[in-house]
Amino acid sequence: MEFRLRSYNENDADTILSWISDERDFYKWSAGVLGDYPISREQFGFVNNLMAFTAVNDDELIGFFTMRRPTENFDELRFGFIVVDPEKRGNGYGKGMLQLGIKYAQEIIGAKKISLGVFENNESAYYCYKSVGFKDTVLDETEIYTVLGEEWKCLELEIIL
Repeated sequence: MEFRLRSYNENDADTILSWISDERDFYKWSAGVLGDYPISREQFGFVNNLMAFTAVNDDELIGFFTMRRPTENFDELRFGFIVVDPEKRGNGYGKGMLQLGIKYAQEIIGAKKISLGVFENNESAYYCYKSVGFKDTVLDETEIYTVLGEEWKCLELEIIL
């Protein structure tokens, strides 16, 4: 499995959005931050305000994620909108993509901590994040989102670099 990260390109949008073909998966992925399902290519343009990366194998897109700064400095980065092509899931691409992202955050940006949130009903993503070194973080208050008439708890994870 040989792949690399590159900066997100707006031409990637249609492919990435095609990976989110179900309303439930859309909210697991976006928490509704980008709007209501289904979102348009224009709404997805929000990621242009973030550090957005596409994982590619040759010229084939296999994954996508963003990084942003939750504070003014670069000591902490927050990963988000993490998704892998459904046809590639379960083959280590998500883990490999995150490992490259962590390496970039640490070596290029100089981050000392990376955080992310994941819904507790998204077990495959949770275990993928744990496999690359993210640890559970206990917050004073757990974020709860009302999604599709259900309450979804958001788990907080972090890596101290």
